[in-house]
Amino acid sequence: MISVAVVDDHEMVRKGIISYLATEAGIKVIGEAESGNEAVKLVLNERPEIVLMDLLMENGNGIEATREILKSYPGCKIIIITSYYDDEQVFPAIEAGAFSYMLKTANAAEVVNAIKKAAQGESVIESKVAGKMVSRFREKEKKPHDDLTEREFDVLLCIGEGMTNQEISEELFIGIKTVKTHVSNILSKLGVTDRTQAAVYANRNGIIKRQA
Repeated sequence: MISVAVVDDHEMVRKGIISYLATEAGIKVIGEAESGNEAVKLVLNERPEIVLMDLLMENGNGIEATREILKSYPGCKIIIITSYYDDEQVFPAIEAGAFSYMLKTANAAEVVNAIKKAAQGESVIESKVAGKMVSRFREKEKKPHDDLTEREFDVLLCIGEGMTNQEISEELFIGIKTVKTHVSNILSKLGVTDRTQAAVYANRNGIIKRQA
């Protein structure tokens, strides 16, 4: 039997979810709460396996409640069910430890499926939210030097080797003025203030010439 707690500040929504879950074999609702603060007390006292958690509530929102619950009861699986999927809600909820993230546009069968999957250790992330998470991950993975042009990257390699502008000019067969332009662009894109910092950046990120 999967034990579930339902947290939502709208009584009709809360009661509707509870009524539907009462018809599902293998699921038992052991409590309900209408605020984040109430949710923390309920969950830590009753220890349900799964919590269906709304986000925006008075007296403690769902993000705060999720964080507090998991601090003392890390084995709990919290499924966020909300109308919101903007960055200000999604990422703090996931970072707080939410196990699954669903929108209130989901039908009852989808909620039941998410509960059963959570009990088996499988997360369910609404597609709109999943797309945001992938984009956020890619942004975090992107490095400043990824924005360099091919020629700027060549110049950075030379800077990493400690070459002067004259030496870079001779190495790459480009004019001094062009070298200076590339260096200026590199410093701007890397967010550094001088060649020394650019050289340190290059070496820290493995941007160095490979000896034949």
